[in-house]
Amino acid sequence: MKLASLKNGSRDGLLVVVSRDLSRCVAAPAVAATMQQLLDSWAQLSPKLEEVYQALNNGKVDGEMAFDEAQCESPLPRAYQWADGSAYVNHVELVRKARNAEMPPSFWTDPLMYQGGSDDFIGPRDNVEVVSEDYGIDFEGEVAVITDDVAMACSADEARSKIRLLMLVNDVSLRGLIPNELAKGFGFFQSKPSSAFSPVAVTPDELGDNWREGRVHLPLLSTYNGKLFGKPNAGLDMTFDFGQLVAHAAKTRNLGAGAVIGSGTVSNKQGTEYGTAVDEGGVGYSCIAEIRMIETIRDGKPTTAFMKFGDTIRMEMLDAQGNSIFGAIDQKVVQYKA
Repeated sequence: MKLASLKNGSRDGLLVVVSRDLSRCVAAPAVAATMQQLLDSWAQLSPKLEEVYQALNNGKVDGEMAFDEAQCESPLPRAYQWADGSAYVNHVELVRKARNAEMPPSFWTDPLMYQGGSDDFIGPRDNVEVVSEDYGIDFEGEVAVITDDVAMACSADEARSKIRLLMLVNDVSLRGLIPNELAKGFGFFQSKPSSAFSPVAVTPDELGDNWREGRVHLPLLSTYNGKLFGKPNAGLDMTFDFGQLVAHAAKTRNLGAGAVIGSGTVSNKQGTEYGTAVDEGGVGYSCIAEIRMIETIRDGKPTTAFMKFGDTIRMEMLDAQGNSIFGAIDQKVVQYKA
């Protein structure tokens, strides 16, 4: 099943069921008017929406309309919980290597995770508004899951069974603000502004065999200013699967229905020590920071600049036939003006 939230002037948007080919959609407010309403009663309501989904795909539903990704909020325009992990330890190792910092062995066995701002997600086609280019604007391509209620201290297997939906993420980062924040010892806050999620959230069964072992085994495509920047496979080099990430988040607390858990920046070693740019025959990267780190290791200093006002980033994941699964995050960076 594929679901989206359309902009309708409210904080939470209008929940719609989207056809498999992303061409059409239909609202079913008598079942659930918003994504959070659906998630709060998933066991009771999702079978009813599944019937709508099948009818929509078979062309047998009244009230359908053309699906326009530009009219979408993030599937959850706001959420009770947004926690982002760092499951691709290659990414962490690379960043630390560039500043000559040893990586603690525990990073391979205990996931990193921070709690992000979940009250103000932006839509997948909304501009990324930033006050200053001096903040070091970067995109981060990720995958995320939305959970049902998750019990505290659950196992990874139990956590996997609570995953209801998957999405793509642009976890915007302000690299210039990160060092001072981390130096305080309290982690990210100002350096992690509003994130954007794909137009469509999908149930795991929509991915078929590409969803296995709690991982999405498909390339995440990042196109920066019209040029392919990265295509790493989200199922490779993922040290911690989504079951482990959700269980980590729930170690000492319950997670409420609608909790969003991110994978962290998708990153592949691709047979080399740290990865290779697309132009050099590799699968590239899902953020600018990684290529800057490699330039620092190789050349002593980075040469690739962070994002400027007017730059664009597009993120998408395709199936074996080349069809978009989640729709595309497609955004421009602009200067924020109060």
